[in-house]
Amino acid sequence: MRCRRILTLTAFILTFAASVNAADVTGKWRTEFESQIGPQKYTYDLKSTGDKVTGKAISDQRGEVEIKDGVTKGDEISFVEIANIQGNEIRIEYKGKVSGDEMKLVRKVGDFASYEIVAKRMK
Repeated sequence: MRCRRILTLTAFILTFAASVNAADVTGKWRTEFESQIGPQKYTYDLKSTGDKVTGKAISDQRGEVEIKDGVTKGDEISFVEIANIQGNEIRIEYKGKVSGDEMKLVRKVGDFASYEIVAKRMK
């Protein structure tokens, strides 16, 4: 019984420590970049809860979609946007680092393209 309590307490402490060190990305972030289909403008409306990230990716061209699989670990962030492009669902993966009010991300669009982008927190 005592061992189980110690293991539960240890798991709680590790979970709490991981969430304390996670970057807080709550807020709206804006980016503009060139892609194979021309200029792109995005706003990411994100919310951090511990190491989990939720929110929306809002494209000036395609509207908004829910963020999936959002996670922060220290200053690292990753999340997924599922885009509907010409009737096909395309997985767009984002991975990068957060530094204050700036996120440097690699945006991987399915197996088609990859871009380095910078998103800045809107004030």
